[in-house]
Amino acid sequence: MIPLPLARIAEITSGALSGMADPRAVVRGPVVIDSRAVEPGSLFVALAGERVDGHDYAAQAIRAGAVAVLASRPVDAPAVIVPDAAVALAALAAAQAAALPQATVIGVTGSAGKTSTKDLLARLAGRMGPTIAPVGSFNNELGHPLTVLRADVDTRFMVLELAARNIGHIADLTRIAPPTIGVVLNVGTAHLGVFGGKEAIAKAKGELVEALPRTGVAVLNADDPLVSQMASRTDARVTYFGRGEGAAIRAEQETVDGRGRASFTLRTPSGAAPVTLQLYGAHAVENALAAAAAAYELGLPVATIAEELSEATPRSRWRMEVTDRPDGVTVVNDAYNANPDSMRAAFDMFGVMGQERRRFAVIAALRELGEESAALNAELGRLAGGSGLTGLVVVGPDAGPVLEGANEAASAAAGPPGGGGPYAPQMTRIVHVPDAEAAAAALAGLLRPGDAVLVKGPRAMGLERTAELLLGGAAQ
Repeated sequence: MIPLPLARIAEITSGALSGMADPRAVVRGPVVIDSRAVEPGSLFVALAGERVDGHDYAAQAIRAGAVAVLASRPVDAPAVIVPDAAVALAALAAAQAAALPQATVIGVTGSAGKTSTKDLLARLAGRMGPTIAPVGSFNNELGHPLTVLRADVDTRFMVLELAARNIGHIADLTRIAPPTIGVVLNVGTAHLGVFGGKEAIAKAKGELVEALPRTGVAVLNADDPLVSQMASRTDARVTYFGRGEGAAIRAEQETVDGRGRASFTLRTPSGAAPVTLQLYGAHAVENALAAAAAAYELGLPVATIAEELSEATPRSRWRMEVTDRPDGVTVVNDAYNANPDSMRAAFDMFGVMGQERRRFAVIAALRELGEESAALNAELGRLAGGSGLTGLVVVGPDAGPVLEGANEAASAAAGPPGGGGPYAPQMTRIVHVPDAEAAAAALAGLLRPGDAVLVKGPRAMGLERTAELLLGGAAQ
């Protein structure tokens, strides 16, 4: 971050110095909300959570090297006391962003693919100058300002991921670091129950393009009607990415190899270049095109864009991590999160990767789907049960609709006794287990060399633990 004395931090946050805090003491960063991440020169932001209250760790943070604590009540440590620490954190980040007018802010949003696209775009922008981007999915009212506060006077690009849990959330985030380029990937069914419908999700995602200045650029998905319609919501210039000829940045001659990795010709207004992705799944093409479109607007040559896209590997954990065990079992860890759209994309990829192999999947009921929850989870079960798996493990206490759909689809695929549909020889069992550890145990006696396993479910289920156990490791 840009070094700031405590007196200036108090001024920015409308706070008061407390606990013998020296107004001349300088915070040089990082700004953290976890006392375990404190380094010499840090500012520790004490937040009161449901299970842990950061104020209880104030003294520990100072002993670890923090200059002071940003707190909402007095603590036994040098502190800046503010009415609301989260609001103060946002104000501090906004002040830092305003002090970096030479930095180009690029915002990325969408129902699926935000983190992967952000990672690709950060790699591309990094070819042009110092770039910061969120670690993992730091994309909410806490992670977003923490990412912005990592910028310093040398930062040229900030690639920021913006998530919305309701109308107005993205608008709030754009006020912290106003974007010059806004990338909208898609409008899907993630958080459908929170928003109440895809139109409301589109309204929320479109707040990013509404925040763009007239001199900015909206990068929109031409293949998603709810996204392409957002062009009417901005005065900024609009450019499109996609697979159709109407997109300025598009994929042509697309193919997918036996491991589910796509190759295509990247077509731009100034030429074309071949791309061979190391990322898995056809849906990675959409993410790559979005990143390419934004990088093209930054002025990166198409040959360089194609080169970087072809060399990129996953930066954020538990997103299509493909690992081959020594015995030849392939584990696909896509357990970070799940929604109906990303589940379909994962099973599409897995169907390609698992050709001529016995395939198993570990899934769990999806969350935040509102009144559509039972129907959409039954659809998920039918997707899994009818996809030619050798075995399916369904995790968690709310798995009823998933199990019903899976059994229905598996029975239909098998057909009548002695007949058999296309998947009859493969689907042998559907198992229901309580948790991630039990899922790994259920698979342990079933897997044989050459098998493939897909692990994917909602964040709350922690299914990355299943993948880690299958790979013989410990949870991180």
